[in-house]
Amino acid sequence: MPKILLLEDDQLFNETLQDFLEEEGYELETALDPYSALELSFHQKFDLYLFDVNLPYESGFNLLEKLRNSGDKTPTIFLTSRDDKASIIEGFDVGADDYMKKPIDLDELLLRIRAVLRRELKSEKISIGDYIVDCNAKQLYCNGELLNVTIKAVALLLLLVGAKGEVVRSSSIEEHLWHTNEEASVGAIRVYIAALKKYFPDNIENIRGVGYRFVPDK
Repeated sequence: MPKILLLEDDQLFNETLQDFLEEEGYELETALDPYSALELSFHQKFDLYLFDVNLPYESGFNLLEKLRNSGDKTPTIFLTSRDDKASIIEGFDVGADDYMKKPIDLDELLLRIRAVLRRELKSEKISIGDYIVDCNAKQLYCNGELLNVTIKAVALLLLLVGAKGEVVRSSSIEEHLWHTNEEASVGAIRVYIAALKKYFPDNIENIRGVGYRFVPDK
């Protein structure tokens, strides 16, 4: 289920969009100001941002620019009453994927969301040195050859790489790899780490009693 962060300071419109998109099968987190949205983006992974532009404290343009500068590449659609050419150019310049003028046609919004997410799925591969990770299939390749690494091990690799050098606690790994109705296993984590160290022996560090981190090649 794709997860969307909606930033819209008009509470009624915010609730309308939330109700509509949840009925269409999306998971929503909402914010009424950019500071709350920024906080949510630090603690959760989203598949899409829907940002208003005219906001209290700072604009949606400024917020997205901060996120892009921090390495956040989450696809973003601006929803705004601005329709001047300069604003449209600014929106795309700071890293937007699409731009819709209010009043928003909900059916059109749904089509645009699907289109943006579809483009993202097609390009969702990342390079780690000589390796390529297919983020959707959870597969690891080297020189075009599929390696024998389990889906959960690849999911763990993506979690560690996404932490950008920070330590990922064992509790966070358990939450990420196992659903609430599944029993997490510390022993299984060690097995996945051992499998990954075959390919990244100098990159994965065990922080004893805390968790693990991925250190990129210098």
